[in-house]
Amino acid sequence: MADSGVTKRFDRVLRALEDIHDPIARLDEIRRRREELEHLEARTVIAARRNGATWRSIGALYGLSKQGAQQRFRPLVDADRTPSDATDVDEAPDG
Repeated sequence: MADSGVTKRFDRVLRALEDIHDPIARLDEIRRRREELEHLEARTVIAARRNGATWRSIGALYGLSKQGAQQRFRPLVDADRTPSDATDVDEAPDG
């Protein structure tokens, strides 16, 4: 599923992080990048749900059940919702 070019670029970033000699500086940079990835992950789950992805398919990517994926990510989806949202993605069929 993953684009090999993206994977190679990400591997280079990981190697660059490993090259930071000061462990505290390396740890700080890893923490900051992890936070960025968590935000990207949340936005991507929201986009996937809006695109019709089921909780079951999202869970499968993480080795989770449908319920496990909902427990992990539904608060993010719900927090993104506004009262004017016309489409309720949580009511989409979940096969």
